[in-house]
Amino acid sequence: MRKTLGLFAVMAVLAGCTAPDTVRDYDRPSSPSATESTPLASAAPYTAIALRDVPGYQPTLAGDGGWISGELVDGGGNYSWHTESATGEYQPAEFAEIVFQRASEYAQIPGVLTFRGNNYRNAPTYGTADIKEKKLEIVWTQEIGEVRGDGSYWPGAGWTGQPLLVNWPEATRRAMGFADEFANKDLVEVIYPVFEGKVYRLDLETGKQTKDPIDAGCGFKGTGSIDPRGYPLLYAGQGLNDMDDDETTDDCPFRYRIFDLIQNVEVSGWEGTDPAAPRTEPEGWGAFDSSALVNAAADTLIEPGENGLIYRVKLNSEFDGKRVSVNPELTRLEYRTPSSEEFGIESSAVAWKNLMWASDNDGNLLCWDAQTMTVLWVLDVGDDSDASIVLEDTPDGPMLYHGNTLDKRGKAETAPDGVPDLTTNLRKIDGLTGEIVWQYDVPTQADYPNNGGELATPLLGTGEISDLVIYNVSKTTSTREGDLIALDKETGKLVWRRHLGRYSWSSPVAITGDDGHQYGILCDSGGIMHLFDPNTGYDLDAISLGRNIEASPAVYQNMIVVASYAKQIFGIRVS
Repeated sequence: MRKTLGLFAVMAVLAGCTAPDTVRDYDRPSSPSATESTPLASAAPYTAIALRDVPGYQPTLAGDGGWISGELVDGGGNYSWHTESATGEYQPAEFAEIVFQRASEYAQIPGVLTFRGNNYRNAPTYGTADIKEKKLEIVWTQEIGEVRGDGSYWPGAGWTGQPLLVNWPEATRRAMGFADEFANKDLVEVIYPVFEGKVYRLDLETGKQTKDPIDAGCGFKGTGSIDPRGYPLLYAGQGLNDMDDDETTDDCPFRYRIFDLIQNVEVSGWEGTDPAAPRTEPEGWGAFDSSALVNAAADTLIEPGENGLIYRVKLNSEFDGKRVSVNPELTRLEYRTPSSEEFGIESSAVAWKNLMWASDNDGNLLCWDAQTMTVLWVLDVGDDSDASIVLEDTPDGPMLYHGNTLDKRGKAETAPDGVPDLTTNLRKIDGLTGEIVWQYDVPTQADYPNNGGELATPLLGTGEISDLVIYNVSKTTSTREGDLIALDKETGKLVWRRHLGRYSWSSPVAITGDDGHQYGILCDSGGIMHLFDPNTGYDLDAISLGRNIEASPAVYQNMIVVASYAKQIFGIRVS
């Protein structure tokens, strides 16, 4: 024990952190090993759940102009919603049945193909890693650029900014026209849209460019998605509309973009400044930070927007092994609640069967049906919620792990009761009813314009940490610091708490060793990547990536990829 504490003390000097709190009033139960989990390969395919069979379903009332209303989960008023296609009235029959299967079945080729890997947002890593030395090593870097807008500066990659890691089949590699050194190897490609408006394409092993970067000309802030069928299509929403310091020009109107990775060009998309959008401030704001989900069987993409609309997109895509095409047809869902003021969703949606969930800038967490675009329930979670939910598929149905930020409640003039509430609320929520199962409150500092609180997606434990959910909360004891908090999934009780000398917006990830042991990765605003023991929170190793690491890493076996404000993409090996 003395030796472990000594190692932690050394790492605390480097990373500006202290040891985890000791929890004395809670005995953590033993956890199952990674080999004891139940395989799902033989489980029956999921089918759609009838909306009237959802416990949270309630009868709705039709209003004027096609709007339909229902009562909020807590009874604090009504919500309303309506849908329409881009070419006329909404017709449900136009779409095939949209049912998302288990998270392990989301991607049909190996890799991390969307933010946090799948429709549960619980797999930012692929495969297992041979870990013996418990060390991190930078093995390659790729220089990337920056954007200086009117009063803004965006270097490298930011929130959520996760790279995509794709192990392409041989036939697809050859269709893409890669050079022989990439076409003839079992290539895992890094595909990384970043601030400067380029999409970098790199060999995971060496960091070499597999193709020239795609120059979209307009900046990306969130995380893209690769088509989970293995189609060479990249879906990436634009996050920046100001690419220079000339305040007199709107040089980059917001757009959702679809790229053909064979031709290495944009081939389709739609505008974020949608005339149907309810968001009016800032004027023309139509960013897309959410990472799309694609339902492969229905050839359909779901993408929430910061303009206040949720898009369901029939892709009409085709891939014959040599050429790929897409011809999107859009359907929009618009909703309003008593707290709707700012509008817009920055989080990435989760999906289970035909149901989907996301939370928004006004503090609404909503559940909707992907097939009919019907809103089933809305829960007021108290404040802006930017971090994506992580979903747990349990015998009792889908459970949601969620956290909010300190935004409206931090100022007396915008706090609901005129009295600032300086807490972040970490919650487990029943996905079928919207009822809160447990809540853990964390004191948080008000700091504007950048919010404190839960900006990172929680890490849902598996294997030896399957009893834990680990939250990363920023700006807790000061506007510079933060906390990494491990809670018991069943009870919400604190298991361990680690104070961070520098806060973090980057989402923590877990790597499973070949021996079944779990290892955590956390990146912070001081530019440090931590390799930590998720059973305790203690550091095993740490390295500097130069400047703030706001982006979230993705992992393929032993290789970790992330970019920082140091204007570099890093390939890092854990050994």
